[in-house]
Amino acid sequence: MSFSNQFRIRPGAKIQLDHLEAGFVGGLDRAEAKQKTKRVIARLAKLQSLLYANAEASLLIVLQGPDASGKDGLIKHLLGGLNPQGVVVTSFKRPTEIEAAHDFLWRVHRRAPAKGEIAVFNRSHYEAVLVERVRELVSPLTWQRRYEQINAFEALLASNGTKILKFFLHIDAQEQLDRFRRRLEDKRKQWKISEDDYEDRQLWGKFQQANEAMLERTSTKIAPWFVIPANHKWYRNLAISKIVSSAMKDMGLTIPPPSVDIAKVRKKYHEIA
Repeated sequence: MSFSNQFRIRPGAKIQLDHLEAGFVGGLDRAEAKQKTKRVIARLAKLQSLLYANAEASLLIVLQGPDASGKDGLIKHLLGGLNPQGVVVTSFKRPTEIEAAHDFLWRVHRRAPAKGEIAVFNRSHYEAVLVERVRELVSPLTWQRRYEQINAFEALLASNGTKILKFFLHIDAQEQLDRFRRRLEDKRKQWKISEDDYEDRQLWGKFQQANEAMLERTSTKIAPWFVIPANHKWYRNLAISKIVSSAMKDMGLTIPPPSVDIAKVRKKYHEIA
């Protein structure tokens, strides 16, 4: 079974994250997975060059997951071999005063990928049905309406040539605590930790419920969610790179025709010389 079929959330499916193994590795070992990931990243680089050259379609990658689930590390590994000229990464934090004065999708639409681009959302518009729901920043009626609004927004992007892939990085509570502890002990990563991280752990159950509702209500045929076992970073990197590579291959990207008369240019600038 392909990674795409294995981890895709079918529209209307019921999700219980506690029943999904966050440490799953599918019988692979670390060394084997890393070698496979290198080969897939090389293919991704070629596919990205075709996407950029054609400038007729785009790709949006949405990343969600608990604190310390590995979104930053995944971006580094997934995009490290790509041409940065064709990649835009946006991290959606607390809305600014101007952003909060608009509808919740206003700031997101402005960051959607242009034709030929890959856009990566490190957290996204889904915070509006996660953080704002769990922390009771908006009324239940408000966040309940947002599922349909998000689906309509993503359908709009898809109808205009944007391929959408959404990844939920699934780690368990113990793995999160272990990663917090390692951050506390590593001076290079201490800047990432805050008291809010530990306080949010007290809301783990509520966040899991919100995540499950998000996956159930917004995984669609045109914008599917994939729940990726992410306790092991090397397996996470392989699974997501394979899914992205497969999706880009299915886009039917080809080398675009030249925009000038090649024979004329060759004759004028080379044969004369």
